Amino acid sequence: MNKLIVMMTLAASVLSAPIAQASPLVYQPVNPSFGGSPLNGSVLLNEAQSQNNYTAPVRELSPGDRLARFQDNLQNAILSRVQSAVLSKIIGVDGGLVPGIVETQDYIIEVVDNNRGTVTVTTTDRTTGQKSTFEIGSTTPP
Repeated sequence: MNKLIVMMTLAASVLSAPIAQASPLVYQPVNPSFGGSPLNGSVLLNEAQSQNNYTAPVRELSPGDRLARFQDNLQNAILSRVQSAVLSKIIGVDGGLVPGIVETQDYIIEVVDNNRGTVTVTTTDRTTGQKSTFEIGSTTPP
């Protein structure tokens, strides 16, 4: 009889227990690059920077490298001055382009007013003959 009571109690407890409901698992990304909260961005960046042990190697410049760098800087400075001189001949005091031709040792720069509210600038390389052209103008008809 004891067994019967135990079995009936067990059956009653199993039948009266609430049924467990499962819901689908939903993945929520952490990284804002992949759809996570934008507030996580600074935290993730700080964590990555704290773990970064890489340091860029320090490269000492040899005298030859310093001389080459000086030569490059000098050449760029001279080209900048030449460019400024050419631009002062092409651009008027009002800021507009002045039609005409400017010739340097390496280039021929031609500025043509098209009388349609546009100006065409053509640069020709004297050594190769290669040309580069662009047009500047307003988007409204004259």
